[in-house]
Amino acid sequence: MGSTKNDNLVLMGQIGAAHGIKGEVRIKSFTENPLDLAAYSPLLTNRANQTITIKKARLQKNMLVAVLEESKSRNDAEALNGTKLYVPRESLPQTEDEDEFYYTDLIGLKARTPDGEELGSVAAVQNYGAGDVLEIRPAKGPTDLYPFTKQSVPTINLAEGYLIIVPAVEVIVDDDEAFE
Repeated sequence: MGSTKNDNLVLMGQIGAAHGIKGEVRIKSFTENPLDLAAYSPLLTNRANQTITIKKARLQKNMLVAVLEESKSRNDAEALNGTKLYVPRESLPQTEDEDEFYYTDLIGLKARTPDGEELGSVAAVQNYGAGDVLEIRPAKGPTDLYPFTKQSVPTINLAEGYLIIVPAVEVIVDDDEAFE
């Protein structure tokens, strides 16, 4: 099972460049503590019939450097570059309280305004470098992006399958007056 066609898989990391000549690889971990990624081993991948087993890992700057059972040489390590690492959602621990959740649990939630207007559903949680953003897919048209902050998204109700988004107030500037 290497396929990611199962919607119940959560992306946990991605293998990057080879490290050294003995088959070690760099891994970008998406876990809160990067070293925790090894605890989920063996990991499913986006490659057919391939799993990855982390034998040893150490933190180097913001990346893991790992010894993998599947990588014995630099050539093996180079061949794994770009491999995405997944675990089934049910393998992740339950969250402690109602204000804690996994981003994957937000996908598919209905998005509405405080007045009850339907905005669409959560298609993805993105981060382009300036913070997390919810991508909302309306019934028609292109997706909309909303900042994923407590101010913009004050309510998340996983049990009932919705979240509330407070859209930002639009400011309209008359172009003729803008630079007088």
